[in-house]
Amino acid sequence: MVPGDAGSTSRSAMMPAVDQADTNDEDDQVAQPSAVDTGLTEREEQILAFERKWWKHAGAKEQAIRDAFDLSATRYYQLLNGLLDNPAALAAEPVVVSRLRRLRSTRARSRRR
Repeated sequence: MVPGDAGSTSRSAMMPAVDQADTNDEDDQVAQPSAVDTGLTEREEQILAFERKWWKHAGAKEQAIRDAFDLSATRYYQLLNGLLDNPAALAAEPVVVSRLRRLRSTRARSRRR
């Protein structure tokens, strides 16, 4: 008897693979809100998910915007700005929307000076 074999046999016997797959499917359905639940369109949800990423260089983000959304950076930021004023966006992604609102207001204050 090999010491490592006994542990792996008992773990696999405890929970069959079929049950694990069924459990994971149920968890995925619960964890993934749909556009109906959030009040946002799929595109709006994708924009918020995109904004969760951290970008070191503006050029890299602009290229990623073109690749992901087939939009110019200007049009993307117009859509994003409108999304930041949407209460459903705040409810769906409060941390992201609050951070972006804070950045927007800071930039607006600096332009007024």
